[in-house]
This record gives sequence, structure tokens and C-alpha cells, in this order.
Amino acid sequence: MLFWCGIMGVGMAGIGLSIMHDANHGAFSRYKWVNEFMSFSLEILGGYNVNWRIQHNILHHSFTNVHDMDEDIAPIGLLRFSPNEPRKKVHRFQVFYAWFFYGLMTFSWASNKDFAQLRRFHKNGLLKSQNTTYRKALAHIIVSKILYFVYMGLIPMLIMEITWWQWAIGFFAVHFVSGSILAFVFQIAHVMPETEFLTKETYVHKNEEESWAKHQMMTTANFSNWNPMLTWYVGGLNYQIEHHLFPDISHIHYPKIAKIVRETAREHNIPYNYHRTFGGAVFQHLRLLHRLGKA
Repeated sequence: MLFWCGIMGVGMAGIGLSIMHDANHGAFSRYKWVNEFMSFSLEILGGYNVNWRIQHNILHHSFTNVHDMDEDIAPIGLLRFSPNEPRKKVHRFQVFYAWFFYGLMTFSWASNKDFAQLRRFHKNGLLKSQNTTYRKALAHIIVSKILYFVYMGLIPMLIMEITWWQWAIGFFAVHFVSGSILAFVFQIAHVMPETEFLTKETYVHKNEEESWAKHQMMTTANFSNWNPMLTWYVGGLNYQIEHHLFPDISHIHYPKIAKIVRETAREHNIPYNYHRTFGGAVFQHLRLLHRLGKA
């Protein structure tokens, strides 16, 4: 059963990468209602699609790797993803313990993260962009969490001959596997030695001189573009550069778009950050964590 919990975690990450992600970008289908319906696949994974769109579509895609604006590089205080983030003594060990917190990524979705994010987004007036209110969104989160724990917790406990602690181990295993996969896929796309990290001030200054598209190129990296099975599983997110340039285009078109982007980048002398293997990209990410922990 523990083995199948791990397999379930792999499937859970696959849904998030190849279905939920495109749907919330409006790229899963040409029909708006299909995208809206499939965006609720995040609720099946324990999250909340409105929070995701605000954090990912609005903040991350608009202000990639910008300190205090991109929440993807603003983790808990035990981790340091940007040279613009204050360094703590504990960060010198982050290369050894970061993977454990990566595994808690989806576990936090299912527990406390959505409530904390909703309050913050409401305070910053970001809920208006999703045509919803705080009260309506809070009710949605509460109902979806109840349904989530009914099918993930109550039903298994009623029909399977397991104890509560066996269920807890299985539930943790599902989320730890899923969270680890999701975290590493997203981390090696942006938190890399060759990608740029900006403050609000440098971002505003660079925007006066450079285009938004060039900013995306400088803060993003691709990996394993030669691997069709990996491309299928991660929903084309190994073509992260193309995704950031064209987020509302289905990921099935990224391989062909990438050829044009690479040639254009070469023509204008703009870096096209690429790692041939997933493992090599992970190694470089860990090198950066080590460097950020010491410097």
C-alpha cells in the first residue's frame, strides 16, 4: 500500500503539471468553459485554483525572480532562493534539508497555505482580478477542503482495514512524493546559477531599457528538451522559456516554438539557458542553494 501511495503521488504531480497548469493558464482547451472546469483539478489535489492563478499567473509570470514580488522565490525563512534575500546562519545547511521542505509543498496546499494566501491576497486587493470576494473565496476553500478530506481520509478509513497512523503515513507519502516532483520541476526552471535575480528597483530600471520578453529569457531555464516522455509527464514545463513567453499557448506546441525562440535569441545575442538532463539541472540548482547558503 505504501508503494501505491508513492505511485499515487507521481500521478498527483502529473495532474498538476500537465492538466491543472495549462487549464489555469487557459491553454488546456480552446473552449473557456473547459479550461474553467479542468482548473478545478487543483481542488482534487487539495489546493485552490484562484490562489494559484494569483500567485502563479499574475505574480510569478509578471515579476519572475523579482524580490518581494515573485512569491515563488519567497519561501519559509529556513530557505534562501535569492541573493536579495537576507542570509541567516541556518542557510549554510539548506542544501542538505531543502529537499525535505520541497516535499511538503502540496501538503501545505491541503492544510494551511490557502487560508494564509487568501488573507494576504485580499489585503492586497488581488482578489478583484479573479472576479471574486473574500467571503465567497473563503467558502469555496472550506467546502473544497472538506470534500478533499472526505475522499482522501474518511472513505479510505471506512473501507480499508488500516489504522489512523497507517493512513497518516500513506497520506504523507502521497504528498511528499508529489511535492518533491513539483518543487524540483519549478525550481530548476528559475532558481539556477545562470538566471537573474532582481530587486523592485532594478526591475523597474531594467524595464525602462529592456523588454518584458527579454526579462523572461534572463530569469528562466529549460531542461531535457530532447526527452518526449518527460515533456509529456511535466506538461511541457521543461520548455519553461517558451511557456513564460507564451503562457496561453498549449504546451504541445512548445517543441516547435522552441526552435524559433533559440534562433531569435542567438540573433539578438540573448542567453538561452538550457540543461541537457533533469539530473544535471537539479545538481546545478543544489549548487546555487549551497552558494546562497554561504554567501
